[in-house]
Amino acid sequence: MAAWWRLASTDPTQTPNAMKPHPTSPLQGQVAAVTGAASGIGLASARAMVEAGARVVLVDRDETALAKACAALGLQALPLVLDLLDAKQCATLLQRVLDLAGQLDVFHANAGLYVGGDLVDSDPDAIDRMLNLNVNVVMKNVHNVLPHMIARGVGDIIVTSSLAAHFPTPWEPVYASSKWAINCFVQTVRRQVFKHGIRVGSISPGPVITSLLADWPAEKLEEAKAKGSLLEASEVADVVLFMLTRPRGMTIRDVVMMPTQFDL
Repeated sequence: MAAWWRLASTDPTQTPNAMKPHPTSPLQGQVAAVTGAASGIGLASARAMVEAGARVVLVDRDETALAKACAALGLQALPLVLDLLDAKQCATLLQRVLDLAGQLDVFHANAGLYVGGDLVDSDPDAIDRMLNLNVNVVMKNVHNVLPHMIARGVGDIIVTSSLAAHFPTPWEPVYASSKWAINCFVQTVRRQVFKHGIRVGSISPGPVITSLLADWPAEKLEEAKAKGSLLEASEVADVVLFMLTRPRGMTIRDVVMMPTQFDL
């Protein structure tokens, strides 16, 4: 099960080590939607939410991988095959989630692409595709779900950002720029919608063992694995769940997490 924790006692004599797993399902009765959910952080996030009691709509364009993921997660996982880079399909996200699950309480905008390396070596088409998915699609998806959440007076939106949103990493200027844009988007939209009871935050992990690392040079990836300077997707999902299970009067605006051995 995913880890969510609270103090076992409010007794001030108790030490911080007096922690116990919360005995209930903190997302019971809620519906979440996660994009890029067939693998990596998206799948780990969906799994954590299912284990916390939510029904989760897993959104991905890979129908085969999506079916396999939902079969593993059980009846609380609902597949939604959607190509977010197709503008017409992207615009149907909320309605299709509502058709499947009737409401939307949590939206995790996780789908993304990676373009690393020197700018002069980058493919312009790959740049367009990455910026479209990492920035434009996130903005359009959030624009799509906000009216539903505003009408209900409650909701949580979490965006998968990156450590690259906080440090101008010279080996990935295109990717880092997309995440700097999203970091600004999260912080500004949060200020527009908190009056409606909606929390908006981002999770900014360092390198995570996902398919996005496929573009890393082989020697860099092997060196990172050997040094223990990579995170597991499940560790990111645990932090997502922590953000979602805070009291409604608290917003975790941004969490930056990285491997202890990561030298940056």
